[in-house]
Amino acid sequence: MSAEIETVVSEGAAGDAASGVADDVILSVNNVEVVFNEVILVLRGLNLKARRGKITALLGTNGAGKSTSLKAITNLLAMEDGEVTRGSIEYEGQNVTHVGPEKLVRQGIFLVMEGRGILQDMTVTENLRLGAYSRPKVNMKSEIERVYSYFPRLQERTGLAGYLSGGEQQMLAIGRALMAEPKLILMDEPSMGLSPRLVKEVFEIIQRLNKELGITILLVEQNAKMALKIADDAYIMENGKIVLDGSAEELMENEDVKEFYLGGGGERRSFKNLKSFKRRKRWL
Repeated sequence: MSAEIETVVSEGAAGDAASGVADDVILSVNNVEVVFNEVILVLRGLNLKARRGKITALLGTNGAGKSTSLKAITNLLAMEDGEVTRGSIEYEGQNVTHVGPEKLVRQGIFLVMEGRGILQDMTVTENLRLGAYSRPKVNMKSEIERVYSYFPRLQERTGLAGYLSGGEQQMLAIGRALMAEPKLILMDEPSMGLSPRLVKEVFEIIQRLNKELGITILLVEQNAKMALKIADDAYIMENGKIVLDGSAEELMENEDVKEFYLGGGGERRSFKNLKSFKRRKRWL
């Protein structure tokens, strides 16, 4: 084989490999900065990717910018006087940085908001039907039955959604997302306010949705141990930027992550050490 032919073959193989990597990524956030009220910089060059058919966990303390990241992806920042001032967000290989929220839902992105965001003065069924507003030709009965197959408890609740327990409201919020037939679900703190038993149940359902329906999930969560347990990939976020990333398994074994997010990493001798933890983190 001549040198010229070898070059063409190698370039073609490299292109195929690059294409394979691109096909594996459904969501790519590239150097995104977000500013609120034209002055407050919240996201400082955020970079992350979500692989197709996988669960990606985004972890961090309060105020790190996790919820802002999800609102940037779904273009909901304008509701809070925020905007993406730099960088780009790509979904399925297309730039969607400035695509409207309703169009993103139709394209397959659905956000399950922090605090559930259900309509409390509507019934369970009405909430579910609302989730399918972007699918005018959907078989509503069969889609609702599919939701009930994952959340049988909801089928027993015939009253207003506001009277559901916290766990049931979270199930309803996820069920409503399913009605939109999403390819990518963004979940903001699904364990918030739930008992340990219900947290375990909700996370098991999230795993089922991922494995059985192939839905990609970007999970924002403060319960780092549970999130890393079900995730494939994970990012640690602080002060509006990613400070550590890798497979969930790698982060579970990382000594800094153990100490500052999983409650492990050895015994702390005094509270004085806690106050200086930022200086002792190897990623800062």
